[in-house]
Amino acid sequence: MSESPFQDRIEIFPRSVKGRYRTIKTSILILAYSVYFLLPWLRWDREVGPDQAVLFDIDGRRFYIFDLVVYAQDIFWLAGILLIAAFLLFFVTGLAGRVFCGYFCFQTLWTDVFIFIEKLVQGERNARIKLHQAPWSNEKAIKMGLTHFLWLIVALLTGLSFTLYWGNAPELITQMLGGDAPFAAYATTLFLTLTTYVMAGLAREQVCTYMCPYARFQAVMFDSDTLIVAYDEARGERENGRQKPRKGLMTSAERDNASIGDCIDCGYCVQVCPTGIDIRNGMQYQCTSCALCIDACNTIMTSIKFPQGLIRYSSEHALKGEKTNLFKAKNIGYAFTLLLTIVVLVWSVANRTEVEMLVQQIRQPLSVTLSDGRVQNRYDIKINNKTTKPISYRIALQGLNGAELDMGRFSEIKLAAEHSTKLIAKVRLSPSAVSQSRTKFNFVMTPADSEINEKIIQQNVFYVPEKQLNRK
Repeated sequence: MSESPFQDRIEIFPRSVKGRYRTIKTSILILAYSVYFLLPWLRWDREVGPDQAVLFDIDGRRFYIFDLVVYAQDIFWLAGILLIAAFLLFFVTGLAGRVFCGYFCFQTLWTDVFIFIEKLVQGERNARIKLHQAPWSNEKAIKMGLTHFLWLIVALLTGLSFTLYWGNAPELITQMLGGDAPFAAYATTLFLTLTTYVMAGLAREQVCTYMCPYARFQAVMFDSDTLIVAYDEARGERENGRQKPRKGLMTSAERDNASIGDCIDCGYCVQVCPTGIDIRNGMQYQCTSCALCIDACNTIMTSIKFPQGLIRYSSEHALKGEKTNLFKAKNIGYAFTLLLTIVVLVWSVANRTEVEMLVQQIRQPLSVTLSDGRVQNRYDIKINNKTTKPISYRIALQGLNGAELDMGRFSEIKLAAEHSTKLIAKVRLSPSAVSQSRTKFNFVMTPADSEINEKIIQQNVFYVPEKQLNRK
């Protein structure tokens, strides 16, 4: 029988640890969970529109984000946000490695909570290992069943909270409980419930190791000046390696005289690692830079009165006693591009047009010759009112002398707040009034309300067939 090319998964049971980085991780987790789960319930007063602070209205094709309303035509803002996220990731990775994975990634945050539930029900690391290896019994069935039940509750709340961002939360959850919600709401909730349960409860480190592409291409963004979670091998091993404390090797000075490293081989750094690696083996792609091994090592070093920092954030150059240079051309380039993208996006949002007119020439047919000899072109005009007040505008032509504008029964355009309209404008002109086949002109939209002074101008082209120009 041939051996399988796949390695069997080794179950990982992370041990609890206290320290600076664990506190930072917990604080970020609490903040992230508070925002994610509570934000759909936050109310926000608006003159027009829903009273939910953040609501992604697919039917209305607009996103409400506090006082900002994002319309479908503002989708290029999403490109700006994605660029900012990408350059921020590159910049931070170039400086401090995979800190995003260790502190901010959804997989990390949700896995932390699932591990906390596991510890709460089953006990600390040794108790969980013992339970895992024990044969099935009533106690094991109850503890494992309760663990998975609580996981499913958290996963369900995760999926449900995401769904509530896409509808009025109080109304939508009432509909879901009553069975009256749209199918998409149930499907989305179920999908995210199952994926959260599998990813954070069952797969865990497998997601970071095998599924996340970032683990594979991160090395491209690392260099010898990047700050990473690193083991000081020179101090930890020295010439004669690491040994457990014993008489004559109880202090750091005694170990130094005997050329024995300060690492006492307690294994605490391995036991707290959520991906199960040994940081003493050097930089590995499985490391998410969560720094829990730093907390573990510092705890041990403090307890035996050794200097802290055997495992720490450092660069390869620093570990060799060389100077770390974070102000490299690559990092400066990332920072400049990131800042520029942020400025452009903020400027675009701050200077967005409250009322838009989009004009497009109808090309089938491009022109029509009327019975009186005049040429007619047609144009699609779409007007968007992004304000929270009704508007009233009149449309006229500019730069096309002698032209007639026919908009049917619409002499004045009136639009309610956050509404849009689409109409067809016909422009008629005698061929003798122009000297070329394509003549540029403007549609001018002038406010009918004296409270609004802004004119909106859209340039377009009036087309006359060449053969009709030749008749003049």
